[in-house]
Amino acid sequence: MADSLSAATHERNRGPSGDDPAGWPSARLPGWLDTCATLRLWTQMVGKVRLALTPQVNHWWNVPLYVSARGLTTSAMPCGQHTVELEFDFIAQQLVLRLSDGRAFTQDLRSQPMPEFYRKFLALLDTAGVRVRLWPMPVEIPGAVRFDQDHGHTAYDAEVARVLWTILRSTSRVFQQFRGDFIGKSSPVHFFWGAADLAVTRFSGRPAPIRPNADAVTREAYSHEVSSVGFWPGSDPGPVRTASFYAYAAPEPPGFRAAQVRPHGAYYHDELGEFVLDYEQVRATSSPTAALLDFCQSTYAAAATLGHWDRAALERHFAPEA
Repeated sequence: MADSLSAATHERNRGPSGDDPAGWPSARLPGWLDTCATLRLWTQMVGKVRLALTPQVNHWWNVPLYVSARGLTTSAMPCGQHTVELEFDFIAQQLVLRLSDGRAFTQDLRSQPMPEFYRKFLALLDTAGVRVRLWPMPVEIPGAVRFDQDHGHTAYDAEVARVLWTILRSTSRVFQQFRGDFIGKSSPVHFFWGAADLAVTRFSGRPAPIRPNADAVTREAYSHEVSSVGFWPGSDPGPVRTASFYAYAAPEPPGFRAAQVRPHGAYYHDELGEFVLDYEQVRATSSPTAALLDFCQSTYAAAATLGHWDRAALERHFAPEA
């Protein structure tokens, strides 16, 4: 066992891997933002089921979705005497509901009015015997309209969905590698359906002061000091319309926004209060893996150093920076 672990570690440390250009496709596609906006609402419906069926976990870690071998999944959830899983399958272009008794139910992913998709989704749950009450109002979207009354989001392009999933897979792989170098408390790599972002978060181990005007959700999410990095596909309207990586510290230590982070092109977005790095810039480098890891590490190092984290105790391979 020890020899196998040693060999695996050696293999991982040989250098950046997975940099086949096919793993980092361009997000500059017709209909990108429209399809991503539709998917954001669909994932919120599925995410609300996970919220209803799972016990609360610190920082709401019981509600996100996860990147899977075929798309995005809730993972297994308790449901009465059964276990249920919901998965967006971007290969078959279906939403799949699986039960532990072997039954499976599907719903096609295609362009359609939002109320129609919502009605079919509720019917899917009912047919499978998944009894939950869902609040039909989207969250974290300014000016949101109820799912059953939203006639503005109808677009869905299967190729855009596959490209987004490919980017999420590649990003998840890099985030998993970054997460593995931290031995303190860290979140899973997970997809938060509220903002439609894939993220991983490191914790200093210290409680954080209550954020001004924070609601109950925000208080729980930021109850402890964090340094977080993530990817989101962009939105319109929104402060960033293009697919981008982001990084922030909460609470933000003095000097963080002026920190020198890598790679070249990463910048501090004053409105968001986060560092931002355009996805297209990363995919254009000779090694997107190395570029993204550099962004993760340099923004974390700025947050941890300026925030006086005990880095020697929290990092697997801590080395003071010159």
